[in-house]
Amino acid sequence: DVKIYGWSSYQLRDARSAGYFRMQQDSRNVQSIYPNGFLPIIAPTVEDFSAAAGMSWSLGDWDLDTSLVYGQNGMNYDIQNTLNASIGPTSKTNFDAGGFSYNELVYNLTGVRKFDVGGLASPLNVAVGTEARREGYQLHAGEPDSWRNGGVILPSGVPAASGAQVFPGFRPANASKRSRTAIGVFVDIEANITDQLLASAAVREEHYNDFGSNLSGKLAGRFDFTKNFALRGSVQNGFRAPSLQQQSFTSTSTNFVNGIPYEITTFTPNDPVAVALGAKPLKAEKSTNFSLGAVVRLAPVSLTVDAYRINVRDRIVLSENLLSAAVRNYIVSQGFIGVGGGRFFINGVDTKTEGVDIVASMPWNAGAAGRFDFTLAGNVNHTKVNKVPTTAQLAALNPAPVLFDRVNVLTLEQGQPKNKITASANWKLDQWGMTARATRYGKVLSPGTTPAFDFTLNPHTIVDLEARYTFNRQLTLALGADNVFDQYSETLPPALNTTSNTPFSNYTPFGNNGRYVYARATYSF
Repeated sequence: DVKIYGWSSYQLRDARSAGYFRMQQDSRNVQSIYPNGFLPIIAPTVEDFSAAAGMSWSLGDWDLDTSLVYGQNGMNYDIQNTLNASIGPTSKTNFDAGGFSYNELVYNLTGVRKFDVGGLASPLNVAVGTEARREGYQLHAGEPDSWRNGGVILPSGVPAASGAQVFPGFRPANASKRSRTAIGVFVDIEANITDQLLASAAVREEHYNDFGSNLSGKLAGRFDFTKNFALRGSVQNGFRAPSLQQQSFTSTSTNFVNGIPYEITTFTPNDPVAVALGAKPLKAEKSTNFSLGAVVRLAPVSLTVDAYRINVRDRIVLSENLLSAAVRNYIVSQGFIGVGGGRFFINGVDTKTEGVDIVASMPWNAGAAGRFDFTLAGNVNHTKVNKVPTTAQLAALNPAPVLFDRVNVLTLEQGQPKNKITASANWKLDQWGMTARATRYGKVLSPGTTPAFDFTLNPHTIVDLEARYTFNRQLTLALGADNVFDQYSETLPPALNTTSNTPFSNYTPFGNNGRYVYARATYSF
């Protein structure tokens, strides 16, 4: 039999978010335009499209599947209720600041077959396949007034800030268009060595036309001591290629130092200025993963416990903004005039994460009262940064700037809960359904540039509820609320909220928007 399948989706979203309020007397304001100050708005338009077509069929003893999937997304920035102070009273108040887009085309062919092999307790299951992928990334510039310096000088003699307030547009020099291709092949085998021992192995070779090849693999096994108790484990290595965005994204703004304009840029790693500061072509991130776990069944309860260790080498990170006088002087000495500094993506952060996942589940058929499914899940984890990036060029400066500072290190190590517990219950009766979920987040550190500015967010429990009704198995209506009890994290102390614009830390694991109520309609056909 031949089965043909496909799907597609399209989304168009308009978003709005506000920057900090510019007061009436703020040098970034033009009082003839906004006599009472203004609140600049970032209003991006986000467009997403995806489509897939595929076919599955049998050929002899092989089950084959092939598919072609295309997806693209883009974001264009409209900056509203703002101005370009360097243009003065004639400045526009709305700007097209440019944007970027990404697309991906993936072809996949997979074959699966079982082989009878002597000495094994089950047939050998073999899966082989290939995948070809093309990616494209483009960044386009905004209108000139969104980024240009209009030349206005303030009464103090200092040049006015250039570019649209809250989000200066992308410049023509930032525009880029880049694509790449990758092709991979894989083999995956699995079989019961004995009635109790299941083993599997997989290997994948992948080649990118812009940075080379990589070989990764996985070994896994499971031993069932009884029908109610088993141990399982795995070891694997992996990699993540640097994205086109990390290799191609760039943006520029103008800062004035003692009245002199300097270009502050997010450089591509191959930009001559970034190379002078020590940047190198990005490499793939590589990882090794180890896991060991147990499966316990005590009817009707099922329990899994898995411990893991993940080592990541050469993580790609965005460096600090390198803006010191020592950096500016060094850049000038290398022949780059008018460049004030900036940042770039760089390899070099090594981390180790260890943790334990525990999941307990229990179904309960309550007869006329419906069916319940209860789940209790917990996680404990710890991340350690073992290495941060450095470059010889920057290390030779006095003082030597830091490429990956204390805030970033602590963000990886303590910027997310070290423990999390989630209890959920799903109920279904005929066409009715309901979900209740409570999540407890452990404490989180909101790190500062020095220990004196560290702030600890205490544990919080967030409750979510949803009720559903299905009509004729096709149309489902749902009404729900996330964060039902409207919980917020602790407010920052005055020393960490000097502008009074940011009462909450961005490190809170459940957001700062409070209760979210929604209605959803889903139609299946």
